[in-house]
Amino acid sequence: MRQVGGIIIVALLLAGCTGTAPQRPSQRKSEAPKADSTALALMELNHQLAQAADEQLIRLAQMQQAPYALYERGVWANVIEKGDTDRPVLPGEECELHMTVFSLADKQYMDSDLTAKVGKCELPAAVDENITEWHHGAKVRMLAPWYAAYGIKGTDYIPPYENVIIELNIR
Repeated sequence: MRQVGGIIIVALLLAGCTGTAPQRPSQRKSEAPKADSTALALMELNHQLAQAADEQLIRLAQMQQAPYALYERGVWANVIEKGDTDRPVLPGEECELHMTVFSLADKQYMDSDLTAKVGKCELPAAVDENITEWHHGAKVRMLAPWYAAYGIKGTDYIPPYENVIIELNIR
C-alpha cells in the first residue's frame, strides 16, 4: 500500500509541475515579434532604388523637347497624337495596340502588336493604369520607372530594375 501511495504522490507532483507549453514568438504577450531584418533591408533598398528611378525620370522628362506630364505610378508621358476623341479606351475593354520598349539609352527591347484587356494586368502597370487616359488612335511616348514597368524580375528580354521608354500606339 505504501508503494502505491508513493507512486500516486509522485504522479500527482509530476502532473502539477507541468507548465504551459512553449509559445511561438508571434503568440508571446510580453515582447513584440522580431522583424525579418533581411526583408526590411530589401524593402529599404527597393525604396531607395524607386526614389533614384523617379529622380532620373524627372531629369529626363525635363530635358525632352516635347512636353511630358506626370501620370499614375510615376510615369511621365507625352501624347504625340490624341487619336479619336469620340472613342476613349475603357476599363475592361479588349484593346489592340502596338508597343515598343526601349532602354533609356535607346536600346530596343521589344517591338510587337498586342491585344490585351485593360485593367487585367496583361500589360505593364505603367500602361495598364494609364491607358484609359487616352483614346483609340492615340500615340504616346512614356518614361516608365522599373517598378511600374517590368519590376524586380524583368523579362527574358528586359533586365530587372530597368527604367524604360514605352512607345504606345493604341488602335
